[in-house]
Amino acid sequence: MKPSFFVRGDLDGFFGLFIDNLLQLMLIAVFLPAVCGFEPAFVFGTILPGAAISILFGNVYYSWQAWRMAKRENRNDITALPYGINTVSLVAFIFLIMAPIYSETKNTTLVWQAGIFACLLSGVIEMIGAFAGNWLRKVTPRAALLSALAGIAMTFIAMGFIFQLFASPAIAILPMMMILLAYAGGVKFPFSFPGGCIAVLVGVALGWLLIPMGWSSFAPSAEDVQIGLYLPKPVPQDLFALLSDPIGWKYFAIILPMSLFNIIGSLQNLESAEAAGDKFPTRSSLLVNGLGSIVASFFGSAFPTTIYIGHPGWKAMGARVGYSLLNGVVITALILMGGMTLVLKVVPIEATLGILLWIGLIIMAQAYQATPRKHALAVSMGLVPCLAAWALFLIETSLRVAGTSLFATAPKFGNDLFIYGIIALNQGFVITAMIFSAIVVYLVEKDFLKASIWCFAAAVLAFFGLIHAFSLDHIGLQPVFELMAAPRFVFAYTLTGIVFLAAHFLIKDKSKLHAEI
Repeated sequence: MKPSFFVRGDLDGFFGLFIDNLLQLMLIAVFLPAVCGFEPAFVFGTILPGAAISILFGNVYYSWQAWRMAKRENRNDITALPYGINTVSLVAFIFLIMAPIYSETKNTTLVWQAGIFACLLSGVIEMIGAFAGNWLRKVTPRAALLSALAGIAMTFIAMGFIFQLFASPAIAILPMMMILLAYAGGVKFPFSFPGGCIAVLVGVALGWLLIPMGWSSFAPSAEDVQIGLYLPKPVPQDLFALLSDPIGWKYFAIILPMSLFNIIGSLQNLESAEAAGDKFPTRSSLLVNGLGSIVASFFGSAFPTTIYIGHPGWKAMGARVGYSLLNGVVITALILMGGMTLVLKVVPIEATLGILLWIGLIIMAQAYQATPRKHALAVSMGLVPCLAAWALFLIETSLRVAGTSLFATAPKFGNDLFIYGIIALNQGFVITAMIFSAIVVYLVEKDFLKASIWCFAAAVLAFFGLIHAFSLDHIGLQPVFELMAAPRFVFAYTLTGIVFLAAHFLIKDKSKLHAEI
């Protein structure tokens, strides 16, 4: 069957991906003035146009990539990789890099320069990582790749916003259920109108109509609508202003793990796409992924872009190639014309959150469905570090709102809450999730040699501080990168690896293992 660039399902896919991207842009527009002191005019006139160009860049490439593969394989069911600003990176860059600098200096120019320099470094690291991507996919079980992705989907993507959704039930629950009606129930709306679009329009209507009753939590932005032309501007001088300044490298301990997070997340998304039937090349996909972040930094955006979570969700909606290109074009046009100021005036963010819940559910389901049934235990094990990271996020948020800090409060938890265990599991949680899941896969398969290799790999990563190592002081929680950064974990993983290695040599007949035990 000859492939088509646009099909009807692309409208559903476009609207879902558009809302997902729009949500990240709304978070930027709200957080940067509130947390980092930026003038809204600078956000709408410089940072968002830079983000728009990077989003357009990636969406054009991944649409072309899918179209080329569809023609080569003569298929009409290939879905392009979704692409946009990574939610976890967005939050990390604002709260762990830009906000601390603003708190210390109150210099928004310095904050912005540090942000775009961090975005540049992230892109460079991701491009370097592209050359190891194929090898990593070959040696890592599918359960290990998909379980970490499922954990992120259900915590930081779905649960990250579902509390906000249930805090505004009058305007949010019906749109959420309509999205499930359309995508889980397969119900077609009149005139084939995209279900996600109808759901958001219903949410917008409820948000405005219920204001007089006091049931709506929607508060339109106080900023005036400023429709105009906001062209992106190259900022090479500001981009490299901190190249030789210590403050530019001060937060490398944040940048490096977040870059690794994006690399691994992209690999997981590629594996997720392959599990859904679309096998895209690893190296070129990751190279463009990193290049998109470099483009963002060059035009003034401080936020790395990445291959998005959710490919199976868009595929299930019937989206193919055109939805990605349409998303890039519409997002870019909206930002360059100042449309984000109008969006913040009109659209309650709660009306859009059901789409993120749907994506989280799809990814979680795929982690179990696309792996062998006997690996379900490994998938479940891989969720644990993600849940710990989510728990720490909730704890830190609660403490901050209460006017205290993790540093001041951690010693008081004692045995009521083993906070230091939560912190250790949080550090490098994406990598740890993969390791835990891979170990369980090989234990289930009775391949104790490979299980021991993954244990020794964990010991090496803990030795250099890529997992579990941290310091906690009055500034906050910081990763620690040094030799023997987490010695107790190095000892534990090494000892476990030796035990598994001994099992490999001592237990000759693995098929009789359970009987022997």
